[in-house]
Amino acid sequence: MIIKRKLKDKILSNFFKNKVIIIYGARQVGKTVLLKQLEKSINEKILWLNGDEPDVREELSNVTSTQLKLIIGNHKIVFIDEAQRIKHIGLTLKLIVDNFPEVQVVTTGSSSFELADEIKEPLTGRKFEYFLYPLSYEEIIDHFGYIEAKRYLNFVKYGLYPEIIVKNENAKEILYNLSDSYLYKDLLIYEGIKKHSLLVKLLQALALQIGNEVSFLELAYLLGVDKNTVEKYLNLLEQSFVIFRLNALSRNLRNEIKKGKKFYFWDVGKRNALISNLMNLI
Repeated sequence: MIIKRKLKDKILSNFFKNKVIIIYGARQVGKTVLLKQLEKSINEKILWLNGDEPDVREELSNVTSTQLKLIIGNHKIVFIDEAQRIKHIGLTLKLIVDNFPEVQVVTTGSSSFELADEIKEPLTGRKFEYFLYPLSYEEIIDHFGYIEAKRYLNFVKYGLYPEIIVKNENAKEILYNLSDSYLYKDLLIYEGIKKHSLLVKLLQALALQIGNEVSFLELAYLLGVDKNTVEKYLNLLEQSFVIFRLNALSRNLRNEIKKGKKFYFWDVGKRNALISNLMNLI
């Protein structure tokens, strides 16, 4: 069972406009499945490249336009999954856009702090960026129908990751697997981020104060680290699509900047799993 993503049609509408299409999103949110949905809507042979493969990383790092011509061949569409694993991917994508305007490239990345830094300068004016999040309730209604979707309330407890919705009978087990270190893999392999326990404690602290203003100093005292470390971890958690912040609302913009922030989880299931809050709804 594959649930159609709303993002699919938006992406297709921007094909062949001489720009790279970049899809960001957390691990296991459905980026590869979305590429497969796009593939079914296209009457072209697609070249699939996976950044997790060592030979693909080697071939696409520090590559020349002549080498790219050999790699791409007669393909008009190139999909590059997990592009953040490829060194200098921004320059590689720039070469494709500039030298092969008839080729449409679509890339995915599970961590914006790596991929965005690589492509920011080389692809200025040469890209469309999209963000794929867990399933929306609208997507569930479109797939199951309004009445059936209303009956399905487990998403309030287990969240809206595609695998959890598709394999509902194993939702609890899947959620805990997703909420383990795998979801934070990009953070753990990122330079200087090695304290998994600190990361989990920080997320648990956020999960227990949803809706309240967050004090960086208070979190630093609670975790036994300095304020800068807390800010760094929070920024990276945002860039890996685990949490997002909401700034205070004020008619005075200066006061809005001064006021505290509130942090929320992109998926309620991950928040519930972190604090083992999976009680029955009724």
